[in-house]
Amino acid sequence: MGLFDLDGQVAVITGGSRGIGRAIAERMAEAGASVVVSSRKIGACEEVAAGIEAKGGKAMAVACNVTHIDRLRNLVDETERAWGKVDCLIGNAAVNPHYGPMTTIGESAFEKIVNCNIRANLWLSKMVLPGMAERKSGAIVFLSSIAGLKGTDDIGMYGVSKAAGIAMARNLAVRWGEHNIRVNTIAPGLVRTDFARALWEDPDRLAEVEARYPLRRIGEPDDIAGVAVFLASEAGRFITGQTIVVDGGSTIVAGGV
Repeated sequence: MGLFDLDGQVAVITGGSRGIGRAIAERMAEAGASVVVSSRKIGACEEVAAGIEAKGGKAMAVACNVTHIDRLRNLVDETERAWGKVDCLIGNAAVNPHYGPMTTIGESAFEKIVNCNIRANLWLSKMVLPGMAERKSGAIVFLSSIAGLKGTDDIGMYGVSKAAGIAMARNLAVRWGEHNIRVNTIAPGLVRTDFARALWEDPDRLAEVEARYPLRRIGEPDDIAGVAVFLASEAGRFITGQTIVVDGGSTIVAGGV
């Protein structure tokens, strides 16, 4: 087995029907994993799963609104019913219904961010960790953000939720490391996805951002997918509790986005 080979693994990807989640699902399938593509809309999941299977990969679609614990339970149950286990969990689903200073956020938007970006990843982890411990093997990856590492005046609560994911990974890594389970986070910079469309679809703002990035471009979903494959594979077997920043160098530059 090669260092980046995922043959025989079963990977669950939340928010897997588009953007970064879709890229991760497709690349994990290419590496040999059986992937579960999950998001709220089953049609979008089925489209991605069908594309993976058309290329010779193994995939299934399971609809899941991650803010509902019973749907999280169903996601894990359906995966185990089909493939018997969960080797890798990719917590990618996230929302940001509030744009502006943290002090202006409403209760509803606050609850949506907490429930989707924090609680869902913890509850899913609780559901898959015992099985991983029995097999003495497992990898969990939360998608964080450089917003979780910096201060911002426009997506502050989102950043808080992403910082919580980093802390969650560290704590789970400490508790479950003795069972050979690794828990890490990936912190992307600005990536060309629908989720971040407001930040890159304005040509003038995009040019301003790219001028500050050392690589002179924003990220693409595939730039993140490779890191997820790395962390789930044997290549990442001695990495746990870490946050890997994938941002084209933006955080090393004063004033980077």
